[in-house]
Amino acid sequence: MISRLTALVLGIFVFSACSTVATAQSKTRQIYLMTHGSDADPMWIEWNRGAIAACAKIHAKCHISFHSNNVSSQKEAFNSAIAARADGIATTSAEPKIWNKEVAAATKAGIPVVFFNSDDPAAGRYSYIGADLFQAGVIWAKYLVDNKVVKAGDKVFLPVEAAGATYQVLETKGVASVFDPLGIKYSVLEVGSEPASLITRMTEYLTANRDVKAIIGLGDLVTAHSRAALKNIGAKPGQIPVVGWGYSKDTAEAVMEGYAMAGLWQFPYDLGYLPVMIVDGLAKAGGKGYDITTLDLYDKSNVQTFLKTMMAAQKK
Repeated sequence: MISRLTALVLGIFVFSACSTVATAQSKTRQIYLMTHGSDADPMWIEWNRGAIAACAKIHAKCHISFHSNNVSSQKEAFNSAIAARADGIATTSAEPKIWNKEVAAATKAGIPVVFFNSDDPAAGRYSYIGADLFQAGVIWAKYLVDNKVVKAGDKVFLPVEAAGATYQVLETKGVASVFDPLGIKYSVLEVGSEPASLITRMTEYLTANRDVKAIIGLGDLVTAHSRAALKNIGAKPGQIPVVGWGYSKDTAEAVMEGYAMAGLWQFPYDLGYLPVMIVDGLAKAGGKGYDITTLDLYDKSNVQTFLKTMMAAQKK
């Protein structure tokens, strides 16, 4: 997975380098990037850093906005980009089927649209950069099964920031494809995205459901704070193993301490960098769109590598 990503990135870099002079001589591209994420989330902070770097690379004016799961606000930003005759738009698809009308309008106006982090191919976008969210659920569920953490009849807790969001729906379908045939039970619970509140809600669930054998964090924030919830109920490291997203230092440290078994990494810097480069390519004559999968798993055997990456990013 990493080698494939690296090859694609290098290809984009070479293409960009060859076109730098021509870009500088033309008008400054206006690219709009909008995410359903929060500017306080470590994952989206790193995404923002990648987007800014890409915009500087191609000398584009990028309009970046965070919408904290506010679909109406994100739609307003999208429509503003169309009205401003953007050269390209990159956005997340936090819920299924919410962008069909807007993508159609952008396409009619000659504005290429790229999705990142969460996808909806039916919307008619040109490209997607990010994880296969269904496959993410499969990876987590298989990891627990293959490591003999759960078996038929066991219960797994699936906390999530926003139930019904694209990532939750697709990831849960992936989990179900593994657990359902094996008779493993699971329960999705929306806990919100405010740290203190979500820790409280996870703690309450775990207190009331002492038979939970494992946790799959369907979002980054719930995975990062699972360790705190486990400590609140007096659970020891490894007593209720956790797998989930792994963008934060908290999750990496939880893996090192044994509270979490594994974290998935979606290369957040690349999630910011690559959409800008793809949009820039699409805005050129003859440009084409293509999908890029960014996904890798770390556990105790290689967590230090990812922790170093996180720490290095925070210093930049």
